[in-house]
Amino acid sequence: MPDLPCRDRSLLKRTQSCAVLLLILCALFGFFGPVHADIYKYVDENGVTHFTNVPTSPKYSLYIKDNFFVDEREDLGDIFGLDPNLPNRYDLYIKEAAKRYGVSFPLIKAIIKVESAFNPKAVSPKGAMGLMQLMPANVDLLRIKNPFDPWENIMGGTRFFKGLLNRFNGRLSYALAGYNAGPHRVLQYDGIPPYKETQNYVKKVLRYYRMLENSGIN
Repeated sequence: MPDLPCRDRSLLKRTQSCAVLLLILCALFGFFGPVHADIYKYVDENGVTHFTNVPTSPKYSLYIKDNFFVDEREDLGDIFGLDPNLPNRYDLYIKEAAKRYGVSFPLIKAIIKVESAFNPKAVSPKGAMGLMQLMPANVDLLRIKNPFDPWENIMGGTRFFKGLLNRFNGRLSYALAGYNAGPHRVLQYDGIPPYKETQNYVKKVLRYYRMLENSGIN
């Protein structure tokens, strides 16, 4: 390579540094990894519907093509400061759920933000589905026909969360921990379980809840 003037060499070094930084960010946040997954389902002999993104039996058939796949790492909205007031396309559903089950509108919206970043087709590695990331057992318990339908998901998820609030006598942090780790874990530890994921989850939901409340939405 021919010698470059000092100014050009400096520019080249800065460009190379930016490229390296970009590659590191991509590696850290999985930009080069797969971010989509198909959803499969089958109905067993008892009439119970099962959903998965990793079919383990030929009984499963394709249900929804090419869904967003939620990683359990910190989401990019948090890293880059995404405004928690957005989007508002499901606000009417959230308001109806808040009214029907007596759960704060900003709280439901904060849960959805942390659970799925408002993606109705989100699926977690553990099989949780939709806006409020309902586990298959809870989908059956709540008699939800389609967990990827925003209306059904928000209504079912809010109803389930209201049950947790009642179970833990209105203690919000306990109910949130139960939503993430399961109520049996909260009972086992008589409080928020000592799991980093659950502790971070509770903190994140409460942070967005306060932000939304302070913004004046209801």
